Amino acid sequence: MRTRPRRLVVAAVALLAATAGLPATAAERQDQHDRHDQQEQLSHGGLSAVVRYTEYGIPHILAKDYKSLGFGTGWAQAADQVCTLADGFVTVRGERSRFFGPDAATDFSLSSATKNLSSDLYFRGVRQTRTVERLLAEPAPRGPSRQVKDLMRGFAAGYNTWLKQNRITDPACKGSAWVRPVTSLDVAARFYAVAVLGGQGGAVDDITSAQPPTGSAARGKGIGTSPDAETLIRAVRARTADADMGSNAVAFRGDTTATGRGLLLGNPHYPWHGGRRFWQAQQTIPGELDVAGASLLGSPTISIGYNAHVAWSHTVSTGVPFNLHRLTLDPADPTVYLVDGEPERMKKRTVTVAVKDGTPVTRPQWWTRYGPVVASADGELPLPWTATTAYALNDPNAANMRFADTSLGFSKARGTADVLASLARHQGLPWVNTIAADSSGHSLYTQSQVLPRITDDVAARCSTDLGKATYPAAGLAVLDGSRGDCTLGRDSDAVQPGTFGPARMPTLRDAPYAENSNDSAWLANADRPLTGYERIFGNIGTQRSPRTRGAIEDVAAMARRGGLTVRDLERQQFANRVPAAGLAAADTATGCAALPGGRATGSDGKAVDVAEACSVLAAWDRTMDTGSRGALLFDRFWRKLTAKVPTAQRWKVPFSAADPVRTPNTLNTAAPGFALALADTVAELRAAGIALDSRLGEHQFVVRNGQRIPVPGGTEGLGVWNKIEAVWDQARGGYTEVTTGSSHIQAVGWDGSRCPVARTLLTYAQSSNPNSPHFSDQTRLFSGEKWVTVRFCEKDILSSPALKVVRVRER
Repeated sequence: MRTRPRRLVVAAVALLAATAGLPATAAERQDQHDRHDQQEQLSHGGLSAVVRYTEYGIPHILAKDYKSLGFGTGWAQAADQVCTLADGFVTVRGERSRFFGPDAATDFSLSSATKNLSSDLYFRGVRQTRTVERLLAEPAPRGPSRQVKDLMRGFAAGYNTWLKQNRITDPACKGSAWVRPVTSLDVAARFYAVAVLGGQGGAVDDITSAQPPTGSAARGKGIGTSPDAETLIRAVRARTADADMGSNAVAFRGDTTATGRGLLLGNPHYPWHGGRRFWQAQQTIPGELDVAGASLLGSPTISIGYNAHVAWSHTVSTGVPFNLHRLTLDPADPTVYLVDGEPERMKKRTVTVAVKDGTPVTRPQWWTRYGPVVASADGELPLPWTATTAYALNDPNAANMRFADTSLGFSKARGTADVLASLARHQGLPWVNTIAADSSGHSLYTQSQVLPRITDDVAARCSTDLGKATYPAAGLAVLDGSRGDCTLGRDSDAVQPGTFGPARMPTLRDAPYAENSNDSAWLANADRPLTGYERIFGNIGTQRSPRTRGAIEDVAAMARRGGLTVRDLERQQFANRVPAAGLAAADTATGCAALPGGRATGSDGKAVDVAEACSVLAAWDRTMDTGSRGALLFDRFWRKLTAKVPTAQRWKVPFSAADPVRTPNTLNTAAPGFALALADTVAELRAAGIALDSRLGEHQFVVRNGQRIPVPGGTEGLGVWNKIEAVWDQARGGYTEVTTGSSHIQAVGWDGSRCPVARTLLTYAQSSNPNSPHFSDQTRLFSGEKWVTVRFCEKDILSSPALKVVRVRER
């Protein structure tokens, strides 16, 4: 600790050197007084920070303490993303209906609410009950640390300072009344919204629309339908397979690399628009913290990143972060439920929402000891509320304000052991796995997340008939809420009651590779399968997705080859290999060529000449590069085939748990839907005026400021590592906008120096503002499959030809 003041002085001297070394045009804007202020602010009080910008608008934020670091982060995020941030703050305040109208659709960034009114009813209810304030008041580690609270306070102050001192140029919110100063409570509420995305946040419509039966239904007549297990299973699986949230990540052990040190490739698949975007930065408190990477918008901590010793990434897990309790109701009152025969009255939470150009809307919500009642005929969880039965949702992440501390622990880690230590202490990750590598050569995969403590034994003892179907099939437990002995217990090492402790988390240490592509923990390494975990974490011995199969094939081959470098990670990211094509493209071309007369009948009953498609598919290079000819044809065909032909009929060789990476295989071209899918695909492309052998990039693109930017990569169904999900717009020429996919990509290693060897890429760039120079610069890099070379150490930051130094402080 005695060396810290000296380090602060050294940092200040380096900052002065940066100012002196600026190009003349920048140096002229700073006089001696400014330089003196920049040194003083690192050694004296006051809420201020120094933001050094390098290429592509990436800020390197230098501050003297956590509150000042939060201040600089909030200021810099606002500079790039003020409209998106402001929109999110309107959401967590429950004011969308007030500004945008109650019936307008949300962007689904911070909940699954389909309309503003239901979003507001939920978040106003959270605010009204002071839920977030109670969590903030919990002592650490159950609640947030002083450092995280300082970061949140500083973030709010930095955001507000930017608003006060700058003019908004983004047309998305320029001159809008809903862009207002925020509080640290607003920042914390955004953390809360992210934490409950997999639970309450994914059932907002069901929570806010749940109402007790009335009239004859309340008297026991016309009770309604029982919940359908298959419908519920499909709903849970759809939530788990949400195309908006995915990711790949792989960590390699030191004996597979050229340097003997670890390597990490992180490729999160997140939305390209709205409040779940990432934003790049480096955060430095001299002598205390030095980390770079990406933050989810609104977060003052690095969510995915690296430092001089360790790198980590996350993938969305298969763990189901909630469960249901079936309530047995009092026949005389459907708002009273029984536990061990004793009645308990539901808590009625009456919420009022202000509405634009209308009278306020007041609606009740119903809450139980287990959580909110959920009921909806067609919502995220299709469940009825009858005169005798209702269902309550238990979401342990509704008591989790530990996400930021977990991430901060990663940021300060010196190895994978410290990553595990942060997970064990804070237990704050709500719905993701963690993959990490370090400079000592260690690799790590762990599914350490907050899950309801439902063991297979509890599920066996306490499941309802519905739960007996949904738990083994989808990991959703539906427990008998009328039994007190079915209350969730507590592991001795768990921070929070009713959750699993660290000892139960599926974890793989120091495997040659540790990989996850959103399947369960089972095949994080195919040679060292993980088993023995509870079903709620995920399944074992079941068919893997094409992306998982392709990823394991790729990274296992890389590990066997050895001598790996960061360059190998770069090549893997942009290999754009199509695993589905490896399994089916040759069979498709052969089956196509075997069609009588080269013709097939489409869904409209018309015969289509598909002969050209056969030769195009035969010649295709099996990639989704922008220059690939045949990629678009196979993509459109594969979507149609998989929609028409069930998995069991699609393959001649079925899945085998003994060979999970290579099965199922061998396309069944005799399936009735095969020729139909070919005919429909050819007809679709010809109707759109798209040549069957056109280059992918001509028809998979985004438009930025009036210019087309080709986009490489492929959809989930194709299994491409570089995942891209785009909107098909036949009238406009193909895939005209990317909704989700590769986002903040990082390839990180170490060479024995104090500086990590890292390449990054933020696919959609730093800013949503079309007037920003950093609106699409990295999107063009992504199109060209190029990377940003990281500037982590001071010497690299100060030598940037794009260096711009900005001193920010409250005034």
